[in-house]
Amino acid sequence: MKRFIISLAAVALMPAFAQTANPGAKVDPKNNKVSRPVVEKPKVKLLSRDELRKCMDLSDANNVEAEAVKADQNTYKETAAALKAERDALQKADEAAGVALAEMKAEREAILKEFENIKAYAESKDPRPDREVLEARNKAYQERAKAFDARVTGINENNAKSNEARKAFGTKVDALNASFKALEERQEAHLDKVDTWKQECGNKSYDEEDEKAIKKERAAAGK
Repeated sequence: MKRFIISLAAVALMPAFAQTANPGAKVDPKNNKVSRPVVEKPKVKLLSRDELRKCMDLSDANNVEAEAVKADQNTYKETAAALKAERDALQKADEAAGVALAEMKAEREAILKEFENIKAYAESKDPRPDREVLEARNKAYQERAKAFDARVTGINENNAKSNEARKAFGTKVDALNASFKALEERQEAHLDKVDTWKQECGNKSYDEEDEKAIKKERAAAGK
């Protein structure tokens, strides 16, 4: 079951305790009523100064770790969003490459057909081909074929870049998945420490003078 990071209190406040009747109070046998009822609180076991110091240190450490985990979570979300945008861009590039490939296939077929048409015109006996027309058609054909070759070269270069981009993207996704696992483990470890604080320090009473003394120690140490 997933657990969620909580905000930690620095030190638990002293809890309220139930009052109990004094077993030594006198009883009037005539009316069976307690005379001079005395109510006292049970003795409360206080944390020692060392125990309180440990609880305060653990609470501070948990708060620092909670902020660090939160920062890691934000980094993960930002990275995941960036990779989603990169994935969408790669998909659009693939779609555009597919369209370009279809266009190039059609252009190749058209160029080959034009070549056959020029060849048939050049070999025609009746009517005989016009030399100037034939040269013009040959020139247009050569220019078209040259442009086609240049475009094929460009497409191949783009495909190579796309392949490298996909590999890099896959590496980033692997790293993100690894960071997610590490983040889960860090969060679980943090929550275990929060549980430890609850068990050892939660709802425990302490002497306020000890708290003041510890804070004074911290101030002197520059903490």
